[in-house]
Amino acid sequence: MKETLVMVMAGGKGSRLAPLTSHRAKPSVPFGGRYRIIDFALSNLVNSGYRRIFVLTQYMAHSLIQHLSRNWHLTGMGEFIEVAPAQMRLGQHWYRGTADSVLQNLNLVRDLRPNHVAVFGGDHIYLFDVSQMDDHHRQSNADLTVAAVPVPLAEAGGFGILVVDETGRIVGFEEKPESPTAMPGRPDMALASMGNYIFKTKALSEALLTETEVAGTSYDFGGDVIPRLIAEGALVQVYDYTSNKIRGAAPDAAPYWRDVGTIDSYVQANAEARDRVPAFDLYNRSWRIRTAQRDYPPARFVLEGGEASALMLDSLVCEGSIIANASLTATVIGYDCFVHHKAQLDDTILLSGCSIGSQASLRRVLADKNCIVDQGAQIGVDIESDRQRFPWVSPSGVVTLPKGARVPAEGPLELTPDMMFALRNDPATASAMEEFADQIVADTSGRHSSDSAGPAQRA
Repeated sequence: MKETLVMVMAGGKGSRLAPLTSHRAKPSVPFGGRYRIIDFALSNLVNSGYRRIFVLTQYMAHSLIQHLSRNWHLTGMGEFIEVAPAQMRLGQHWYRGTADSVLQNLNLVRDLRPNHVAVFGGDHIYLFDVSQMDDHHRQSNADLTVAAVPVPLAEAGGFGILVVDETGRIVGFEEKPESPTAMPGRPDMALASMGNYIFKTKALSEALLTETEVAGTSYDFGGDVIPRLIAEGALVQVYDYTSNKIRGAAPDAAPYWRDVGTIDSYVQANAEARDRVPAFDLYNRSWRIRTAQRDYPPARFVLEGGEASALMLDSLVCEGSIIANASLTATVIGYDCFVHHKAQLDDTILLSGCSIGSQASLRRVLADKNCIVDQGAQIGVDIESDRQRFPWVSPSGVVTLPKGARVPAEGPLELTPDMMFALRNDPATASAMEEFADQIVADTSGRHSSDSAGPAQRA
């Protein structure tokens, strides 16, 4: 067991992922059919040998806490994965930034007295042997080590960019710069911070307590803490993520890290998981991505309606789902779903418990849990028409259906009463609910958004 204590920041609201995050925290958003986003951070840590992990929660934390308490257990003396909700120890306020989430839980660090503390994000999809970064941190005797990934200079303006010297020492930090500084020796690339850090405990504690005395601070590691440590002469080192090697991976496997902060980036990462040659390997038994173990039966592929033709290409289908003689192309089907005969799904993602009616056609659709698409309904066939009908269509044309939504072949979108309430009260979705008020009606069947529409519900 590694001595380093780990704190996973899992309190993010993830407003750009709305409506998926209108009722759950971003780390709790399902991914790849059967996982949740936080499963990747926790799997990386456990696979790397870390057994003392606090998960710092805040917004919409119930489903996240439920997932952790039911599925993430460590056994052994001194081993744990524990939830640390926002406790307002330093005043009547929520976490005011990434650094404040750790500051408000410094008592947990003091109780365990580790020499080093790893602070990792819980809302990215990535594979990472954290022990290699920890070794680099200790060998360089750094006060702080920051994980970074090279990105093309032309795209670097969307990231926090680390400015480093020839030795790997960080000498500056640029927050989403218009003219990013290139890496030494690579004029076409810049180093983007991944938001993953390893501190000496003393350096972390002193930096956070100093932050409380700074007027106007935003309590952000990237925007406040790291620049101040650099200015004060602390040894702040970079760890180049591209040097990281995953146990059991192919020798030529490229490191994988994706920020799934928007609907389009989330859909793209799902596509990379189900690609013909996946960008990252979910089948590596030496580096398992752990998640809930559900008691659903195997997926089934059946004939329905007397039609024998079917097409399944580059798709993932999870446990408990039934696929009739439908057409699935570049699609992810979550657990407990039912896709009826002659339905056509292309570049689509269904989270769990969904039902797609016969002869329905879906292209570039992201359906949250327990959605119903009626027989013959079409989504994504005429994207301009969809932009007039559906409140949430991404810049690239992905139609997102809120949890428990029902899409009739014609007429307004139906939402369950609980989701109507959640979406109207979420600042990220309230304006769309008002704008599309004439295109949305309440489901009067008595359904709740948590009620599955999957195989067990079929007539």
